[in-house]
Amino acid sequence: MWHACHPDPQPLPGGAALRVPVTSVGVPAEDTPAIVNRLKRAQGQIGAVVRMLEEGRDCREVLPQLAAVNKALDRAGFAMVASSLRECTTHPEAHDKADLAELEKLFLSLA
Repeated sequence: MWHACHPDPQPLPGGAALRVPVTSVGVPAEDTPAIVNRLKRAQGQIGAVVRMLEEGRDCREVLPQLAAVNKALDRAGFAMVASSLRECTTHPEAHDKADLAELEKLFLSLA
């Protein structure tokens, strides 16, 4: 489920709660299975790389596989950001500039 800026009760001494706006950027539920599948494939690739190393395989065989894992992880990250950006632009009334700024920062962290 998507979580945008929302009031989040913050506990205070004595049990009272203070409502403070908190920005939380998530992946829409309908996009989660595809991203999880990408990550599971990358997990399998990592297992293969580990086995190759344990078997003493030549680095010329291992490194291309490691590069493929990196690419798979990058693609999963880009898919997460793209999904969240699509949600922000499809439902702008539910999001503010802080959401977009946070997504931009996350995107740049992948680049």
